Amino acid sequence: QVQLVESGGGLVQAGGSLRLSCAASGRTFSSYSMGWFRQAPGKERELVAAIKWNYGNTYYRDSVKGRFTISRDNAKNTVYLQMNSLKPEDTAVYYCAAGLRSDYYYSPSGYAYWGQGTQVTVSS
Repeated sequence: QVQLVESGGGLVQAGGSLRLSCAASGRTFSSYSMGWFRQAPGKERELVAAIKWNYGNTYYRDSVKGRFTISRDNAKNTVYLQMNSLKPEDTAVYYCAAGLRSDYYYSPSGYAYWGQGTQVTVSS
């Protein structure tokens, strides 16, 4: 089992940047595919970006391609989401998720562990 703690959220103006971090417990972090999800008020949770446990394949939803970058540091048990050129529609609670040896890193069904979330608010 892995525990996840997100940080780095906040209030930023449109066009600005934020970097989210997700620290994971345990000694097998490199065996987990990691994803960042978000949920805006009244909307369903959606997968924003993900990185596979092996080979480092990445996935991005279309609306964030070219603006967001997911990366991981296995030595620090941490996954990051660098968010640039932020838009008001990026406003949401952002959640980190983990799936043990999950090949379905591009799908919500590939994740079994979730963090508590961090709020990102982008003002216009």
